[in-house]
Amino acid sequence: MSDSPLEEARQSWNLLADDWRVQVGTEGDSNRRMNSDPVLWELAGDVRGLAVLDAGCGTGYLSGKLRDKGARVTGVDFAGRMIEIARADHPGIDFRVDSCTELATCEGEEFDLVIANYVLMDTPGLDATMRAFARVLKPGGAAVLVFSHPCFPQGGATVSEDGGEICYRWDFPYFEPRKCVDPPWGHFRTEFLWFHRPLSDYWKAFAAAGFAVVGFEEPRITEDRYHLAENEQKLRNSKTRPYSVAFKLRKTPLGA
Repeated sequence: MSDSPLEEARQSWNLLADDWRVQVGTEGDSNRRMNSDPVLWELAGDVRGLAVLDAGCGTGYLSGKLRDKGARVTGVDFAGRMIEIARADHPGIDFRVDSCTELATCEGEEFDLVIANYVLMDTPGLDATMRAFARVLKPGGAAVLVFSHPCFPQGGATVSEDGGEICYRWDFPYFEPRKCVDPPWGHFRTEFLWFHRPLSDYWKAFAAAGFAVVGFEEPRITEDRYHLAENEQKLRNSKTRPYSVAFKLRKTPLGA
């Protein structure tokens, strides 16, 4: 693999793309359907007629939903294989091979809304990504960001026999940003490359790029979605485990 963290991440997601297509399908995986997508849509609000960037669009399930809700959608992903799949599965949407750290194919002040759904923990360049989001947003535009909860590593969780106690284990200092590699799981055949940062680093990157935080949630299942849980364990997990965080940011004059 390349020595460049960005190229290493790109190659990793190219290898994962076909398995990812199976994982998320056209409706999103179970975590998205049960927990985080309702929060994402609440934070995004009415997207009809808006120019929306699906940043890190993967195989395009969210881009398709945005289009169905009336948005004018552009989807970008740095993994070429992801974009190939997205174009095949969602014809008519403008998909581009582009890195969130640059958004070289996007004009300044082009979009009303940027959505990055489980993306920020996968980019090696958080600060550059936030600056790029600010550049392509119109004045007063918003960004909705959902990403894995950095405080609670689910891969390191151990659960008691009765499921009533969950312990999270850190094998390195929480405040130390670092590249992490998770082994394959489920139907995935290759490793997952991601980047740990403490939650405060995200908050500082948002402010440095000229964003104000106007909404924050830790998604969890609500009663109207209990029926989506495949079994009692998944329902209990969705009630008790903090899988992700969700931010809504507003571009301030500093970020114009």
